[in-house]
Amino acid sequence: MTEVLVERHRDEPLTAADMARMIEQGSGCFALHRVRWNRSLLSSDGRELLCHFSSADAESVRLALRALGSHAIAWACTVHDAPDLTDDELGRANVLVSSTLEAPVAFEELAAQGDGAMCLQNHRVRLVRTLLSTDRRRRISLCQAPDAESVRIAWREVQAPVERVWAFRQFRP
Repeated sequence: MTEVLVERHRDEPLTAADMARMIEQGSGCFALHRVRWNRSLLSSDGRELLCHFSSADAESVRLALRALGSHAIAWACTVHDAPDLTDDELGRANVLVSSTLEAPVAFEELAAQGDGAMCLQNHRVRLVRTLLSTDRRRRISLCQAPDAESVRIAWREVQAPVERVWAFRQFRP
């Protein structure tokens, strides 16, 4: 199976009710295209949405989304979890960091840097999952943290590239 992320940026914010409606409407279409929805992350302002799917390939996700009237950006990735991460711990992740990397980087290189593990701990930030695009130029990091500002400060101190940082609410099957 291929792991696929879909990013959506909206002018009009989504609500929890909007999310429930989208999930219900998409279920049949996703089943038809053999796409499994894993989770969605909705920013606290409702304008940013990241959805994680598993499917045979990224094109299956794109086809399903087009059938639903969406033309969102979908990209294949690899998933890298913190050691011994449980579903409950992943469910408590609450801040997302997105980064576009200047040059392709292997996950092992990122892990060797540790993203400044001590610095993250000093700000009570725990990196729980990293999603790295298959072209190795885009990274999404999911963290458990007191708030998004703690993550911004920690990432700045470790001098890791940052595009956006936002708090989110999770929706899961």
